[in-house]
Amino acid sequence: MASVTEWKVPAAAQPRAEDYQFDLERALSAVVGLHSIIPSDAFTANTLGTERVGNGVLIDHGLVLTIGYLITEAETVWLHLSDGRVAEGHVLGIDQETGFGLVQAFSDLGIEPLRLGDSSAAQIGDRIVVGGVGGRTRSLAGRIAAKQEFAGYWEYAIDEAIFTYPAHPNWGGAGLISTRGELLGIGSLQIERVHEGRNEYLNMIVPIDLLKPILSDLRKFGRVNKPTRPWLGMYATEIDDKIVVVGISPKGPAARAEIKTGDVILAVNSERIAGLLDFYRKLWATGPAGVDIPLTLQREGDTFDVVLKSADRLRFLRTPRLH
Repeated sequence: MASVTEWKVPAAAQPRAEDYQFDLERALSAVVGLHSIIPSDAFTANTLGTERVGNGVLIDHGLVLTIGYLITEAETVWLHLSDGRVAEGHVLGIDQETGFGLVQAFSDLGIEPLRLGDSSAAQIGDRIVVGGVGGRTRSLAGRIAAKQEFAGYWEYAIDEAIFTYPAHPNWGGAGLISTRGELLGIGSLQIERVHEGRNEYLNMIVPIDLLKPILSDLRKFGRVNKPTRPWLGMYATEIDDKIVVVGISPKGPAARAEIKTGDVILAVNSERIAGLLDFYRKLWATGPAGVDIPLTLQREGDTFDVVLKSADRLRFLRTPRLH
């Protein structure tokens, strides 16, 4: 992984210790760098790459919380600490619904974990810190810009994501820290919006409250101990108020059913859909992974019905293993 000293957040955007009532440097020391190596034949290698770099946050002794795409199918994980030390870890678990991932360090990292906060209490306009590995100069002072539903093209949605402004340049796995010095969420994406007539970039943060009900399962089993959602293996987005297929996962249900890029999704089980989030909710309401999913599609002006045999996404992925 590139040295954390090779780049810095602009000085004017860095958090200042005197602006907070907690030990800023100690809190930021809990943010670590994460470097994953993924086999070239892994299911996600072509889409997410075979080498992934981002951040994670120590939330318990040796237990690092990150965003799942950084460690999906990883066979080697290195943790880079702000003081220059490097430690090896292994993937403990990933939750596809929230997007969280856990890494267990093989050795004591010798730093203090960050306490979990209450993300439901966070308000629009609240001052926050988005922490990246490397301390204050690689972290960013900002505010909460929005709290709202979010739907992603990869069959993902959460009811209330947190959006922060300005955007951190190394957002993946970054820690959202409250003015109390507590962890409010983990960075997932950078998105663009038009605000007051100009374009601006935000970070989408997965709120920490989503972790609390599933943390015990992730630590024990590597996944949440409940039936998984049906997965179709397609990428979809909203274009001109239509839900359009923009990509297909190889060997997934959509590929087997010969769904094509450009197909428009009109209905699930004969129920018309109104937006990407509504599509996912109707999809997931049909039953657990493996259930048949009737879709109504439109292709080049022709409307037709097709039934997809849904799958468990995890069955396509390499499972975590100890070294």
